[in-house]
Amino acid sequence: MELQQQVSTLASKLGAILADKRLTITTAESCTGGGVSYALTDTSGSSRYIDRCFVTYSNEAKQVLLGVTESTLQEHGAVSEQTVLEMCAGAAKAANADLAIAISGVAGPTGGSDEKPVGTVWFGLFLSGNQHTYHCVFTGNRAEVREQAIVFSLEKSIELLNS
Repeated sequence: MELQQQVSTLASKLGAILADKRLTITTAESCTGGGVSYALTDTSGSSRYIDRCFVTYSNEAKQVLLGVTESTLQEHGAVSEQTVLEMCAGAAKAANADLAIAISGVAGPTGGSDEKPVGTVWFGLFLSGNQHTYHCVFTGNRAEVREQAIVFSLEKSIELLNS
């Protein structure tokens, strides 16, 4: 299945689960630039489970909007497990949401390093006080890395809600 169709299918499925369970969701996105929230709000009726989402591309935005600490960003960098944990907790609190998805990564084609090559993406999921993190290194061009990250976050959110 083409990635864009997969995103649409997964977003609809996640939305249906959220609506059925009467849960709310928010996102805190960096490298995906709002792609997850776009996919979720592309479905009619999404206002039942989404109030607000955050695109926090800069470190300053992560700090101001989500409460990510300067020390976390300096010590671990924006693309790290520690940062996505703070992003998803901050987003859940700011949006008063049951589920929060945080994504931070290096989509490319530049910006990678030996430690964090292009395609490196960290994910944080927050559900009712429990946090989960995932780390992936995707291949492909910038658009493909971003689409794969969106698909992965939707899949993991569905898995978490169904567990």
